[in-house]
Amino acid sequence: MKPFHLPVSGFWVLGSGFFSFVCRFLPFYLLPFAFCLLPFSFCFAGSPTSVFAATNQEVEEALTCQCGCGLTVHSCNHLQCGFAVPAKKTIAELITQGQGKEEITASFVSRYGEKVLSAPTTTGFNLAAWITPFVALLVGGVFIGRLSLRWTRRKQPEDARQKLTSSPTDAQHERFKKELESFEG
Repeated sequence: MKPFHLPVSGFWVLGSGFFSFVCRFLPFYLLPFAFCLLPFSFCFAGSPTSVFAATNQEVEEALTCQCGCGLTVHSCNHLQCGFAVPAKKTIAELITQGQGKEEITASFVSRYGEKVLSAPTTTGFNLAAWITPFVALLVGGVFIGRLSLRWTRRKQPEDARQKLTSSPTDAQHERFKKELESFEG
């Protein structure tokens, strides 16, 4: 087999049969592991817009309207909403003053509490709100998988195996012949 070369981080790696096997099939083995780590990825991910100035829509989408509609401040559809209209004005003023999304949301949280956030924080007890659904899916999937394997691998009793593999008796054979003859004639 002729060796091949693959560029990896600026270096050339000499490949062999094993290396090509690993490159081809390893991602399939790592996929379940990656899905298990997916819920924790939000803990380490920074806000992609933190480098740029916050827009009104970004901040408004991060806050929940307190009028009872259950929508975000940006998408509240009440024309004269007692919370969304003043909140939009306040957000616009704070953005023109140069404050970022984090500072503006922190000021709303200090005024109204964490209930004003459209998504729970990833600290403290709220972390359970992020992790619990993924853990429940994982545990449920493992439970159902093991249960289905147990059902498919369940051994049959000896009597059932003999009944399935036994040949018809002479009386049954004679009855079958009579039924076939009456059917044909």
